Amino acid sequence: MSRQSNRTTDSKKMNAELFTLTYGALVTQLCKDYENDEEVNKQLDKMGYNIGVRLIEDFLARSSVGRCQDFRETADVIAKVAFKMYLGITPSVTNWSPAGDEFSLIMESNPLVDFVELPDNHSSLVYSNLLCGVLRGALEMVQMAVDVKFSQDTLRGDNVTEIRMKFIKRIEENLPAGDE
Repeated sequence: MSRQSNRTTDSKKMNAELFTLTYGALVTQLCKDYENDEEVNKQLDKMGYNIGVRLIEDFLARSSVGRCQDFRETADVIAKVAFKMYLGITPSVTNWSPAGDEFSLIMESNPLVDFVELPDNHSSLVYSNLLCGVLRGALEMVQMAVDVKFSQDTLRGDNVTEIRMKFIKRIEENLPAGDE
């Protein structure tokens, strides 16, 4: 019984390490393909957006989470369910704006940056920018327009990694005439 448990744990750890190394290879290739960090950041965001657009269906099917009533509930679901499900971490939700339309996700550890050190010539690279695109794409599919960006990063010497999310607007579904 204990052997099976150890194998499952080893398998998950190995899958996480493989994902981390594969992501690192992707970022390395983008750095070679594009002239500057800003272009790489845009490409990571775009790739993440496309992943998020597709990932939301899997998330909704696997988590059986219903429609969130407000942005606070959305923040809790992202932190406690989505991050746990896909990255194995649970960031804390903090630093709410007085209007309740902006918050931070604080990650003590970011699994994407295991084994990573940014070279000096890539000081403006947002290495994990894929996550911002994933969040933006997934939320857009559930009719929420958000702005997502990194405001702190352990790769830049900060103590934690912080993703800042701001609610922009609820997206109205535009159905073609006759499809109502």
